[in-house]
Amino acid sequence: MVNHKQHNPWLWIPSLCAAEEIPSAVVMFVALLMLLQFGADEVMAAFYSALLFLPWVTKSYLYSKVRKAASFKRNLHICESLLFLCLMGIAVYISEAHVCPWVLFLFLFVLSLLCAWHELLSRLYYSRMLYPRQQQLFTNTKLLSSQMALVVTYGVLIIVAGFFEVFFRSYQKAWAMESSLVAGGFMVFLVLNILLLRTPKGGNLYRYETLSDTVKNELHVLSRIQQKPHVLPVLLSLFFLLLPQALMFNTRVFFLLTLPEQGGLGCSVQDVGFAQGTIGVLAFSLGIIGGKALMKKYSRSQMFWWTAIVLTLSPLSYMLMAWHPQLDNMLMLCLMTFFAQLCFGFGLNVCSIYVPYISEQRYRNTTNYLYMPLVISLMLVPLALSGWLSQWLGYRAFFAFCAICAPVAWVVSMICKTKQILTTYE
Repeated sequence: MVNHKQHNPWLWIPSLCAAEEIPSAVVMFVALLMLLQFGADEVMAAFYSALLFLPWVTKSYLYSKVRKAASFKRNLHICESLLFLCLMGIAVYISEAHVCPWVLFLFLFVLSLLCAWHELLSRLYYSRMLYPRQQQLFTNTKLLSSQMALVVTYGVLIIVAGFFEVFFRSYQKAWAMESSLVAGGFMVFLVLNILLLRTPKGGNLYRYETLSDTVKNELHVLSRIQQKPHVLPVLLSLFFLLLPQALMFNTRVFFLLTLPEQGGLGCSVQDVGFAQGTIGVLAFSLGIIGGKALMKKYSRSQMFWWTAIVLTLSPLSYMLMAWHPQLDNMLMLCLMTFFAQLCFGFGLNVCSIYVPYISEQRYRNTTNYLYMPLVISLMLVPLALSGWLSQWLGYRAFFAFCAICAPVAWVVSMICKTKQILTTYE
């Protein structure tokens, strides 16, 4: 384990986490707005956005290969350089006279692949450079750095993009400038990581593993999961708990942007950036932190129903806004968004009860539950179909349907006796 005097974790951890979150925020959140403004309708935008999550579903197939490659510092620099080039490529393409939504999607999908690879490298580098006790010491630093980068990328820069749109009187020039700023900001952290990161002990060793061997190892893990008792009822329970969140992930943005005469709130891009990207992300972070703190204090059996119920409460906010719209009421929008995202963040801690049972030790060290292959794979189909469903039902009926899914999830969990199954492995 490296112990250089100049190797200060207080410097390289924030830099590494920021470099991890900036392009991820573009893929997870900003991409949806870009696709909408460059010609994709709500159905296709939701479908494209769901496909952008695929690299996170399949990244576990790369885990052992990335771990055995072991040249984490060099591979991090290579991956970050490719991420910068991809971000600049998006900026250059957007500045062209005509932008096709599917070509923009291809750029974003490549960015998503690189983000998934970069996240694996970052986590492995972090665990290699610090002892477990040190990792506990810097947990809050890591989380704070990630969330600050997310707020700046998703919140502040989207607000700036809205101002650019007014200034240039062209959404195309506005998003080209926005993408250039994101690429420039990422380049700063790329340079910092080149200067700050040190080579871990044994970091240049390379143990080759073929892709077929990697796939066989992953399939072996999946076969072991399938053989576990009661695994299908447990997965069904988790699917219904996550269903409202998957359905609302994109449609809440559609609802905010849609004109009032079409059932939406008619918010501007700046309003979405502030409410969802700033207030929403902060509330989500507070929910995650509060839930984790309680999970340490109380047992899984005590926390199961608390987290499960809170997770399914957030649709109530959007149902109230759809049935009783408060146009131009920014305070009400922020309060409703804060409540919805706080419930979402707090409730996602329920996944820490499911994951040890389903996948044993494989994903126990993953702290960001949203990126977990298990969770995303269960959310993927509802996420892809959410745009079509919201157009078919209309926003009032759609958010009411999401709210009704909550008691259905509780009933399914009780019928499947999920709590008893999971807490058996406590």
